[in-house]
Amino acid sequence: MTGTTDPFSASVIPFEVPEQMRAFAEKGVSQARESYAKFKDAAETHNGTVEAVFASAHKGVSEYTAKLMEFAKANTKAHLDFTQELFSVKAPQDAFALWTNHSKAQLETFQAQARELAEITQRAATAAAEPIKASAAKLYTPPAA
Repeated sequence: MTGTTDPFSASVIPFEVPEQMRAFAEKGVSQARESYAKFKDAAETHNGTVEAVFASAHKGVSEYTAKLMEFAKANTKAHLDFTQELFSVKAPQDAFALWTNHSKAQLETFQAQARELAEITQRAATAAAEPIKASAAKLYTPPAA
């Protein structure tokens, strides 16, 4: 099989790429490298932003959860105290008065707790948005007046 030609051997007719084609290809590779470098920088920057957002959100959720547990404990204690007082009542009108007072107090407590939770939520949302604002501020510079 020595008579067969190997397409990969040097005996095949040499092919040269024209200089313009070579320059065009090199320019394309150079542009691709530059685009990749820009993309990589942007991705790394945005990864940092996303990490900061999640860290901030995690902190806010932890604070919210801790406050919920605190409220659950306080509300449970209030209900157990109310139940204990209710068992010691002798007259139905005393029970009704106790129930009314407890209901009013709990309604006020729930309203205060809801306000606190709303404040925590607002703080957490604002804190989570800060890294996004900072990242956007780096990318966008307003035109000079």
